[in-house]
Amino acid sequence: MIDKEQISIIYKQHLETDIIKYISKLKGIELREAFDIYYSSRLAEQISQGTCGIENMDAKYLAEDLLENEWRNK
Repeated sequence: MIDKEQISIIYKQHLETDIIKYISKLKGIELREAFDIYYSSRLAEQISQGTCGIENMDAKYLAEDLLENEWRNK
């Protein structure tokens, strides 16, 4: 039987993958570049730490927010 912690880890992995794919799509860049953008952001740290339930938010919203607030001038 899978416990809640394992489910949480799997969910976070899928969330991160979805965010990276959406960043790639929005910016028209390769997945590797989107990967670098995501993992150098505060968002990646917040999701990893489980800060304020942010890991339960929609991937598209989180990607758009990351690009708007952290990468608007890049």
